[in-house]
Amino acid sequence: MATFRSGRDGATKTARPVLARRIRSGAGPMAARNLHGHVVQVLGQRIVSGAIKQGEVLPPEATMAEEMDVSRTSLREAMKVLSAKGLVEARPKVGTRVRDARFWSQLDADVLAWRCASMPTSDFVQKLSEMREIIEPAAAASAARHRSVTQLKRMQVAFDAMEASHDPESWTTADIDFHEAILAATGNELLISLFSVIETALSSYFTMSAHTAVNFKYSLPQHRTVLQAIRDKDPEAAHKAMVKVISDTKENLSSKRRKA
Repeated sequence: MATFRSGRDGATKTARPVLARRIRSGAGPMAARNLHGHVVQVLGQRIVSGAIKQGEVLPPEATMAEEMDVSRTSLREAMKVLSAKGLVEARPKVGTRVRDARFWSQLDADVLAWRCASMPTSDFVQKLSEMREIIEPAAAASAARHRSVTQLKRMQVAFDAMEASHDPESWTTADIDFHEAILAATGNELLISLFSVIETALSSYFTMSAHTAVNFKYSLPQHRTVLQAIRDKDPEAAHKAMVKVISDTKENLSSKRRKA
């Protein structure tokens, strides 16, 4: 059965998180929603990271509620959310068990964020780079074929914000907007929906790249090339330029790891 540990020595003990106490002192439905959301985040991260193993049976409800300093109602609501994400299942006479990873909703925004946060940096970079290589060059080519004047203007606004950015955070926000605008210009609802799923992971990836580079605007010329190819309605050039954007970002992160 899974146990909950806290403290540097890893000893099992009753947890009294400051956040839980602070939320509990609030009033009304919002406080309850915040508290059960906190439980979802804590348990979800522990499950996806492997701190609570697949196949393990969670402690009884009363024990978990006491250890996490939450009401049983909040705990039950959190379990409903985790169950909907495929992470846990309740069985009669067995209790609540962590499901095998193949049943998890891997494209759920929370599950994806927890997985990315728990990955070693090298794995995160490799897997997200591979996903980008599969999706984004084709999306850029499609955007070059289908973009409207309005959609092109949206890309230009995002690019201008990248050019004007004064720190890695503002750069990352504009960079995300640029890539989202490209996917939107494909006119493919499935690709557009996919972006909303991977946005958290992509934002982490772009932030990591911006903070790693000596000059966080190092990829601005490559983004300009992508924009120009889409403006010219040249799918082949747009595809090629986006491949270059992705490979440069991957190389920037890889070279940083080699030096570390």
